[in-house]
Amino acid sequence: METHAGRAHGGGRRRGDICVSAYDVIVVGAGPAGSTAAALLASAGKRVLILDKSKFPRDKVCGDCLNPSAWRILDRLGLAEAIRALHPTEVQRVEFAGISGHMVAVDLPRSEQPEIVVRRRDLDELLVRRAVACGAEFRDGCAVTAIEGGWIVNTSIGQFSARVILAADGRNSTVARMTGRLPTASRERIAIQAHVPSASLTIGNSVRMFFHRLGYGGIASIDADVTNLCLVSKTENIDALRAYAESHFQLNPKTRWNSITPLQRADARPIAADGVFLLGDAARVVEPFTGEGIYYAMRTGELAADALINHSDLDGAASHYAAEHRKIYRGRLWVNLVARTAALHPVATSRLLPVFQNLPAALALLTRKVTVLKK
Repeated sequence: METHAGRAHGGGRRRGDICVSAYDVIVVGAGPAGSTAAALLASAGKRVLILDKSKFPRDKVCGDCLNPSAWRILDRLGLAEAIRALHPTEVQRVEFAGISGHMVAVDLPRSEQPEIVVRRRDLDELLVRRAVACGAEFRDGCAVTAIEGGWIVNTSIGQFSARVILAADGRNSTVARMTGRLPTASRERIAIQAHVPSASLTIGNSVRMFFHRLGYGGIASIDADVTNLCLVSKTENIDALRAYAESHFQLNPKTRWNSITPLQRADARPIAADGVFLLGDAARVVEPFTGEGIYYAMRTGELAADALINHSDLDGAASHYAAEHRKIYRGRLWVNLVARTAALHPVATSRLLPVFQNLPAALALLTRKVTVLKK
């Protein structure tokens, strides 16, 4: 994607002989969190700049599953019909497969706002283009190199200033690190992901979570031609993990894998203070097994934007955002704990699957806690 400006920025501030372009808000990261926030802020008349180190469109390590709760936000952004026009796969069933091949399935309730599978590069492209259409300026291929008090953001293409920075740049957030908010992470596990020919993995309208001796994985059909395959294991097993995937799923040895780590990290602190707001994975990392990451990203982007729109003072906005952010996860972190425990013990979990077949209500409760509309 080329650099786009939906609205001319509000001038600049001079530092010596250098004129620094000035904005109300700088958003670092053009994924679901950053673009959602940028679109809402720009629509409210804020001068917004979005920076992303990658050139768009680009793929991301992601299960490509969009939670039903995201539809409300998509409607607010005016993107629901554009998403439907991509003809995403509607998920009708979640399957759990053990190491031995034993499988338990849970049917999902049919809805006009279903769980869907949509490729991240397509979703993110729609979101950032919407932000630009709302008036935000977007610079891709632009890495943040330093952040100075004030806030002055130094990048590979120049300097920009703003009273507010929204860090939407992921679990290894550059903004959080440079502002002293990123906790030390244990890189004990890694996720690898690839888009592979659907002929290799035929699962129709199901999402399959499966366990293998090295960890766990997920399969989701994007369309008739492409399927998303993700696998998780300990970092030291990366080569064995790729070999397992190529052998078990009969993949081309030249399959292009993307990877991401860490999969566990303490929450960043503070998530909002001094004009810096952390969104999505930059604030809190959840177990990818639950498949809720995109929703959490979009919701935190929405919350941050609303806090800044509705509060004239930054302290009030930060306090409101932090309080609303806590509510998202209230009563839900046990799901993340259960998922992580299962993921860390694939052999034991596989042995329990036949038990769950005799307790369908328990498995249905866990599945629907993740995949149905959140109030």
